[in-house]
Amino acid sequence: MKHNKVGSVMTTDVVRASYGTPFKEVARLLADHGISGLPVVDEDEKVIGVISETDLIARQAETPDPYEPKRRFRVLALTRSGRRRAAKAAARTAGQFMTEPPVTVSAEDTITSAARTMAQRRVERLPVVDEENRLVGIVTRRDLLQVFLRPDAEIRDEVVEEVLGRALWLPARSIDVSVVEGVVTLAGQVERKSETEIAVSMTKQIDGVVAVVDNLTYRLDDSHVQPGEPALHGVADDWLRRL
Repeated sequence: MKHNKVGSVMTTDVVRASYGTPFKEVARLLADHGISGLPVVDEDEKVIGVISETDLIARQAETPDPYEPKRRFRVLALTRSGRRRAAKAAARTAGQFMTEPPVTVSAEDTITSAARTMAQRRVERLPVVDEENRLVGIVTRRDLLQVFLRPDAEIRDEVVEEVLGRALWLPARSIDVSVVEGVVTLAGQVERKSETEIAVSMTKQIDGVVAVVDNLTYRLDDSHVQPGEPALHGVADDWLRRL
């Protein structure tokens, strides 16, 4: 199956900062361009960190209030996180208050894997880098959501061609495939139970699929096929091993 790549939805004209970019200049960049974060690069355009509005707010929050009574002793400063926060409070440049190491993706990564990275790392944007970690673009949550705008007819064609035809070697009309608002319904009868599992699993992996309704039946339950018995053919072999 062909998955949409990050490179197809990323923005190539990237607003960025360098290590020495002043704090106020970073704030101006975010405000002027209407963005909530940006990457920090070195002189070779390699990504060394990222800055978000959260970093700016955290930096300001740690700045001492001149009207607040001074404390003789702050336990917070003795902890690792306390020292880090204290350093950011005194930071004057992007490199001093950026978050590092940066979480990045490649233009060749799939949109699905990029979305998974965003969810796991709890970030809203990912710098896109080349093989040498140089900045080539940036992708946001909104960019990744474009995959769900894929037309139902296009999704159906891929299910029929890639799943039923290429993987399972089934005639195009042997299984009824319908797609409504990204929800794919598979109905009909196949020879083996494993074929139903492969069909559902592969369909779920197609870009733009929101859910799969499994109305498939089978003639033979091959859940307990012993080594040496006839196996599935083609692309389905690999998928069966993953189930």
